[in-house]
Amino acid sequence: MRAILEAGFDALHLPKDRIPALERYAELLLETNKVMNLTAITEPADVANLHFLDCLSLLTLMDFSGKSVADIGTGAGFPGLPLKIAEPDIQLTLVDALGKRVTFLQSVCDELGLSDVACVHARAEEFAATKREQFDIVTSRAVANLPILLELGLPLVKVGGTFAAMKSVECDDELKAAAHAIEVLGGAPAEIKDYTIPGTEITHRLVLIRKVKKSSEKYPRMFAKMKKNPL
Repeated sequence: MRAILEAGFDALHLPKDRIPALERYAELLLETNKVMNLTAITEPADVANLHFLDCLSLLTLMDFSGKSVADIGTGAGFPGLPLKIAEPDIQLTLVDALGKRVTFLQSVCDELGLSDVACVHARAEEFAATKREQFDIVTSRAVANLPILLELGLPLVKVGGTFAAMKSVECDDELKAAAHAIEVLGGAPAEIKDYTIPGTEITHRLVLIRKVKKSSEKYPRMFAKMKKNPL
């Protein structure tokens, strides 16, 4: 893992003194994964590439420094925790609906001595009811189809901020389906940034939606309504 991370950090121009924290994070992730389902990716080399370097590639695509960031449906902490480890002045909120995962995330933050991180046990639509338009950046990785994801995430973004969804390069149909949701929720047309994970031939996509006006108070709806009748 160390060699993969060092090569990736060189490619991304990141300070290598952050690598030991990522290695400890990986140890905690794989230890806990033996008793709780956190990730299907269990080979250390794959954790380094498909989790850490994938998430850290975002630092080359947008400016996270000093920003308030909410990561919704964060799961085992992706992309939020790797971003925080590499960019310590991020003010990070990790949101997940499963209490056991939130307990794990808090244990990682405690172990690594990370400050300015809130680990929140909540559904994203419930979280949005109290934290509307409070974040510079909201991130999400593989949580739901884009129209639903936008309804969960864009109401949390400040006007002038950005919603950043990590997606497959094969998400063109999702993007077309999301055009109405973007407009209704106060976003500008999507900006697409494809990137290749350092040291691999794997290309992923970051979908960026800039918030240009406030989202209506009626969004997000309850999840069942979103799923039944997406915007």
